[in-house]
Amino acid sequence: MAVLKNPKFLQIHFLTSYPAALLNRDDAGFAKRIPFGGVTRTRVSSQCLKRHWRTTEGEHALSNLGKLSVRSRYTFDAEICKPLVAKGISDPVAKAVSETLASVVLGQSAKAEKAKEEEKETELKTSQITVLGRPEIDFLLKEALVISKEIKESKDSKKAVESHFKKKEVKENLASLKKAAAGLDAALFGRMVTSDYLSRGDAAIHVAHAFTVHSEDAESDYFSAVDDLQKDFTDKQIGSGHLGNVELNSGLYYGYVVVDIPLLVSNLEGCDRKDWLKADRALAANVVKNLIHLVATVSPGAKLGSTAPYAYAHLVMAESGNAQPATLANAFLVPVKERPDLLANTYKAAADYITEIDGMYGKRNERQFAGMKDVSAIQKATSSEKKDINELAQWAANEIQGGA
Repeated sequence: MAVLKNPKFLQIHFLTSYPAALLNRDDAGFAKRIPFGGVTRTRVSSQCLKRHWRTTEGEHALSNLGKLSVRSRYTFDAEICKPLVAKGISDPVAKAVSETLASVVLGQSAKAEKAKEEEKETELKTSQITVLGRPEIDFLLKEALVISKEIKESKDSKKAVESHFKKKEVKENLASLKKAAAGLDAALFGRMVTSDYLSRGDAAIHVAHAFTVHSEDAESDYFSAVDDLQKDFTDKQIGSGHLGNVELNSGLYYGYVVVDIPLLVSNLEGCDRKDWLKADRALAANVVKNLIHLVATVSPGAKLGSTAPYAYAHLVMAESGNAQPATLANAFLVPVKERPDLLANTYKAAADYITEIDGMYGKRNERQFAGMKDVSAIQKATSSEKKDINELAQWAANEIQGGA
């Protein structure tokens, strides 16, 4: 197959195993689950995966590539109100302007405003988490300072803010901020807004919920905490200071990520999607390069102190092409047998599925992989040689820049 230049999609598949962990909990404190292929699997939500990839620190952190968004319900308090007070604006005026600004810029509905009044909410916070980039926050603070200096009392804030943001030049200045002004992670994972002032951002990176390739393996761990001083206050050392139980799981997880390359370039560079080929793709390439490393090495996990849920992926495979992406999850529709070798059986299931899907639809993508143990089945199915993770990440970055 002739490999196309400038592929529109990059897919990332990964397999990572964890022993005795509680990676992602539901509202009751149990591991998240999903039924698939007639059995229940342990699951890690896409939200959990994305948050860990987004916030991790180190050599391949996304924050090394650009400023991330501020995600909070308290953004207008911390980033607008408090700085206004620090600049000499009175507390009542600063709070009133910041609150009105949030309502106007975020497009808060009359229903939401009424509910807030009925609840007698006094804290300066939004009803939902907002995603704002540093350039947007800086712009809003500058405008808030102008407004605050023009009014004398807090009761004048609503009219002043609404009037100020109706000015043509203010609207144009805010609209002129590029999509990337929402922050690097918003460019990657999107943001939902209902305002006429802020631009909505569709996610350029799509993340599936990871799940075990086999049926769930779980047990309830009964534990106790010993009271070190108990013997000094009682006649005998028996029992414990605390008893409890927690659910633990183990498993080999399959994860899947899709990068919409034109949209990623568009979001990062602020250009129209149809003009992505003309735009600078260096940042997008570095984002994907780092993402390969993050997918392979960053572990999600609760109960860090008692389970140390840190693991690197056994296999990371990347695909580039123009066809609609397709998950390999169905390779594990029939739960993989755990004996005699779970990883070998999983490799075979994935390889067989790749061979079958290529046989039915034709080979549509270029594939490369990095893996451990005997990867001969994957090598044969993908018609590619094993790479290390650095080589795979660089290959993926090159594909973003235009491919072979």
